[in-house]
Amino acid sequence: MNGMEEPTVNEEKEGEDADLRELIELEQTLDKVQISPSSHHPSDQTPAADQSECPASYRENSAEEMVLLSMAENLNSQYSVMFPDRKPLLLCPVNEFGVQKFVSTTLRRMLLPYTELYDWQGCASFISDFLTLELLDCPTEVPKKLYSPTYVVQTQRGTCFDFSILLCSLLLGAGYNAYCVSGYATKEMCLLDMSNQDCPLLKPQDSVEGKASEQKEKKMRYKIKRARELKSTFEQKQEEKNRQKRQGLPTEHQDAERLKEEQGPHADPLWGLRVHGWVLVLAGKRDILDNFFIDPLSGQSYPTSSPCFLGIESLWNRENYWINMQDCRFGCAEMMYELDDVLKWEFMLSSPGAAATGENKDDLIDETTDEPKLFEMPPSWVAQIHIPEKDMESRFPGGSKVIRYKKATLEKFCPYLKPDGLVTRLTTYDDLDWTQLNTVKEWYENRHDELQERELKQATNITTEHFSSGRSFCLKTHRYTDLVLGTERLMEFYSKARHDHLLSRVERPTEMIETFQGRPDFLSYRHVFYGPLELAQKAGDERPIQKVVEKFQRDRSKAAGEDVAELIFQILQKRIEVTYHLEDDRIIPNFEIFDKPPNLDHPFSDDMASSFQVDPFAKSVTKLYLFKTLMEMMQQEEKTLMSIKESKKEVREILKIRSQEETAIKLKISIYDMTRNEKACLHVKKQKHLAQAMQLKKECEDVDILSPFLAQLGDPKSLSRQQAMHIRASCLESLKQRLIDRANCIQARFEKETQGLLQKQQWYQQNQGNLTKEEEEGYLAYCSEAMFRIQILKLRLSR
Repeated sequence: MNGMEEPTVNEEKEGEDADLRELIELEQTLDKVQISPSSHHPSDQTPAADQSECPASYRENSAEEMVLLSMAENLNSQYSVMFPDRKPLLLCPVNEFGVQKFVSTTLRRMLLPYTELYDWQGCASFISDFLTLELLDCPTEVPKKLYSPTYVVQTQRGTCFDFSILLCSLLLGAGYNAYCVSGYATKEMCLLDMSNQDCPLLKPQDSVEGKASEQKEKKMRYKIKRARELKSTFEQKQEEKNRQKRQGLPTEHQDAERLKEEQGPHADPLWGLRVHGWVLVLAGKRDILDNFFIDPLSGQSYPTSSPCFLGIESLWNRENYWINMQDCRFGCAEMMYELDDVLKWEFMLSSPGAAATGENKDDLIDETTDEPKLFEMPPSWVAQIHIPEKDMESRFPGGSKVIRYKKATLEKFCPYLKPDGLVTRLTTYDDLDWTQLNTVKEWYENRHDELQERELKQATNITTEHFSSGRSFCLKTHRYTDLVLGTERLMEFYSKARHDHLLSRVERPTEMIETFQGRPDFLSYRHVFYGPLELAQKAGDERPIQKVVEKFQRDRSKAAGEDVAELIFQILQKRIEVTYHLEDDRIIPNFEIFDKPPNLDHPFSDDMASSFQVDPFAKSVTKLYLFKTLMEMMQQEEKTLMSIKESKKEVREILKIRSQEETAIKLKISIYDMTRNEKACLHVKKQKHLAQAMQLKKECEDVDILSPFLAQLGDPKSLSRQQAMHIRASCLESLKQRLIDRANCIQARFEKETQGLLQKQQWYQQNQGNLTKEEEEGYLAYCSEAMFRIQILKLRLSR
């Protein structure tokens, strides 16, 4: 074997006793372990492959493959002699037809026409959802069978190595420098036990928000620091502990201790011996900066230093096969993946550099033309991988999948499986036993009401709904406890799609707060204060408005002292307070206070208005200016009250529509979805019937009635007069004979109908006195139908 040095006799004698003791201890440990095959995926229940539908490469080996198998056998024999304490390599398992195939030739580089499979995240997620895990027959040995990717796609079942082969094939087709890995992993990784890991859906939001905040901080280098929140972290921790004690929940320390007991070498007697297959992606291609692992069972990525992976025996791609020569006693953290280093990786085929770096063989210049040509990896024996669009849509075996995570349960459903459009449900808990419910988060697709996401907090009973753009009232977010008026709720809107540029609305029993964005009048905030509900109930009216506060953004076209910053309408006191924006280098703004007259006919007086100007040298305001300002503010108050009334009406309409939508949920169906769109299916069927009718009509029109008579003469290109007259006579004679035959047929049917009617009349005359009413009615009906048929036959005979 290339690059391997023969161990000396002294070294063998020194390590012989130690190796023997380790082997004896290992055998004793394995004898104590009871291994039970997977109950839900036994290998003997895997459907047999149909040989007639598979190419010949599945059932036999080519000459190149036979040479490759002999090379692999030679490699395996050298490896077993030089490393007797290491497990056998995964080199030439048999396929679904019992034919030995080298693992590198089982890979088939393929790019499927689905945008989801153009990056590694989509490929890994699809493989983990699409396939169902079959446990290895022996968890400490490499499998003896390795099915083709096409067979795995067909059955949607496979071992971890089948997962890896299919995932690596898709990654190679997408342009990644990917390798299949045969090694050792933890029990949780091999058995797809995610109960001790955090759900990935709970991580991305925090990371994205963190990156966004970091970028914002970089942009805003000089800014005013926020006031520090005077909250004790110690007191918060104590309150959390007290809450958990009151609810009987375990603390974080207790959960950590429990996880520590369940994991680790002492919890698994097969620690470090469990065989696992996964995928390695090396940096370089597709802008990958760092090497990383992909677990095909879960679809998650891990750094190469992850403690979940305990060792590597070998890895391979479409070009070569490498054996690990590095020490893995402390896991994969210290391993190097420079595959052209023969001290760390032993390769099977010569010239591993091109395969390791992913260079194109056509770009290499052959400077040593005199040297013999090196053996290259034969082409893949696997047929083209095809995943139907229906399987891409259904995705999960049976249409659904449930995954248990640490304090969370994730349920996935294919589109249109649930009548409410549910595709994902994430349920979080407060304990490790999944008993104390915390939050339920649901994602929807194809909803007619544009609902995308719903979250329910169990402790507070608060429901938060998120909608996509395009629904009525441009509603974006709705947070509530109940779809009933008078309860607290928050509504957010797509402000750019609304004529009033409403951004959010907070409604409570005693107040309503609205925020705006990008309005032409620069209104940004409105706060409505309501009176006691008892007064409104006694008056038989809605909640009375006591006070309204409006705030405006700066209008740069006006002077600061003339640009309104805040309006306060004291409805009960009949007072209007106007505050203007701060001028430069001022700490107090200009403001005006108006007392509304009891009626419009009341004359304006000085005691109805008061103003304050910061600049003592500014020109004092006139009485006329104050009067006009008062009239404008009274008109503004009327507009504001009308807007508030419209807001109340809009809230009622939204709640009414949401209640109706939840009662009768409707799903959207694309016009291109021929399986679910009934109108489109009927239209296609109608078009097919029309096309068939047109084709039949065309065929009838194209029939030449003289063709049988021309065939009797040998289909001549031209006819003489004598031949034409002969064909004419023959055609007329045939027509005459056909008319005679038709007349004879009609006459026979006429006589048959007449004879039947006479027999029926004779029967009636003989049994007239003994017939029941039903029999008489049957006789009369028969006579009527028989006379109708006879009349029709008479008409046809007369023609």
